[in-house]
Amino acid sequence: MCQLLAMNCNVPTDIVFSFTGFAHRGGRTDTHHDGWGIAFFEGAGVRHFVDHQAAIASPIAELIKRYPIKSTNVIAHIRKATQGQVALENCHPFVRELWGRYWVFAHNGDLKEFAPALDGAFRPVGNTDSELAFCYLLQELRRRFGDSLPGRDALHAALQELVREIAAYGTFNMMLSDGTALFAHCSTKLCYIVRQYPFTAACLSDEDLSVDFSQVTTPNDRVAIIVTEPLTNNESWTHFEAGELKVFVDGAPLAL
Repeated sequence: MCQLLAMNCNVPTDIVFSFTGFAHRGGRTDTHHDGWGIAFFEGAGVRHFVDHQAAIASPIAELIKRYPIKSTNVIAHIRKATQGQVALENCHPFVRELWGRYWVFAHNGDLKEFAPALDGAFRPVGNTDSELAFCYLLQELRRRFGDSLPGRDALHAALQELVREIAAYGTFNMMLSDGTALFAHCSTKLCYIVRQYPFTAACLSDEDLSVDFSQVTTPNDRVAIIVTEPLTNNESWTHFEAGELKVFVDGAPLAL
């Protein structure tokens, strides 16, 4: 199946270090070679890059490794296809508008016999179970809350019910963000780390690369990295419980 990577932080930060290790899993240190994508929130806008080539061979992925785009919310995905052909329209993350803001979504897993009725407001362009699940999530959120963006607690409660419903059809590890918060649901595998003062050095597991974060941060910075499998071999990562839905804001998980 696929792998997920996300970043949530309290100040705009680049994801070059984490993405460099993550991209190696897209065809070099792992077999996720059926496309990749990444989305960066910047203000009300989203920079969205997808490619049907393997991340390890993609010129666009090389750009992301070398171009330090700064954002407070980022979602990335490397694909190992289970449903839908290898094609650009099937590359995560997917982007849609709801309540006057962009929502970005990526999924790792496989949903069997998942065929919800869609009313037309949100429809998939490709033919993956993932994009179908995203469209269904947004449709049901609009059905519950109409044209008004709910508060974070109400949104979390609604998402908890919806992801539980979808996960009944198979594996549903997913990332979702509107640029103000990042929601991460675990069916089988997700973990995270919060980097904050006092910062230390980190060493990638998939590449001979390390960064001393104390040299490139301020004492006020805080960054949460959420990923399918730990990216570094010298840090302590926290694993999600199966069925857990966490919300990250300003670089830390909220207690909800």
